[in-house]
Amino acid sequence: MIRGADVLLYVRTKVGEDEFHAPVWRETPVMVHNVLIGEPDADAVVSDLQLCGRRLAYVLAIPKGDTHDWDGVTVEFFGRKWRTYGGVTEGIEELLPLAWNKKVKVERYE
Repeated sequence: MIRGADVLLYVRTKVGEDEFHAPVWRETPVMVHNVLIGEPDADAVVSDLQLCGRRLAYVLAIPKGDTHDWDGVTVEFFGRKWRTYGGVTEGIEELLPLAWNKKVKVERYE
């Protein structure tokens, strides 16, 4: 049986604005269980680097029923911090046989 890893997701909450009226955020860590961490193929790494200027490190598969916002947030696994980008790709939950229905790309962030 396939089982994912525990990933620390930093949930962003707006706490105010700075003197230039830019939002100020507070990040609160939340543990998300059963997240699959996959390596992208070489073509995907090259495509993202050429199209977005970002170096794709991993692709995360998010479990069904998860309601967190995964767009542009910090995640932590393997003892390192990563940043999600590119938005979340979501499949129809009822049509997917396994426990995951969303994917998000991550790049190295520290």
